[in-house]
Amino acid sequence: MHTFLTRGNALLTFTLSVLAGLTFFCFLSTALNAYSATATIDTVKVLVKNVPDYSAQKEKQDLGYLMFDLQANLDPLFNWNAKQLFVFLTAEYESLNNKLNQVVLWDKIIQRGENANLDMKNMNTNYYFWDDGNGLRGNSNVTLTLSWNVIPNAGMLSIVRGSGSHSFSFPNEYTNVRAQ
Repeated sequence: MHTFLTRGNALLTFTLSVLAGLTFFCFLSTALNAYSATATIDTVKVLVKNVPDYSAQKEKQDLGYLMFDLQANLDPLFNWNAKQLFVFLTAEYESLNNKLNQVVLWDKIIQRGENANLDMKNMNTNYYFWDDGNGLRGNSNVTLTLSWNVIPNAGMLSIVRGSGSHSFSFPNEYTNVRAQ
């Protein structure tokens, strides 16, 4: 005769095994989704300043300022297993100090049920566009790309780069005016 605790343990173990199996099948049902979408990005205003960065050294470093337009319909990325999207805009460029620089300029969390059709005009960046030297002035190969993390209820956290990017150049001269 088994005790009450032994029977309870067997029932709990069986229940958790069934739930783990169901969770795995839920993951498999959306594992092969591409989660792709097209983004249209454009720069409206681009400036570069040479200002002291008091958080690191006291030397002057380049600070980029830009305003951008962004259009992307991310509604098709949501399915029953997608809980939310973490959407972020990155700038990639090459400088003398580093072969590859990647800077996150803007981000947004979109929950399931919210409007995922992005149509933004004249947006400012959420984060400063610092270079760790003087690699922004006159840089003619800065590429903006929209990417997102699909955060599922069950399964892998995937990072997807959207199709469509925008390349632009920073001016050859520093500006002294205040960015507005």
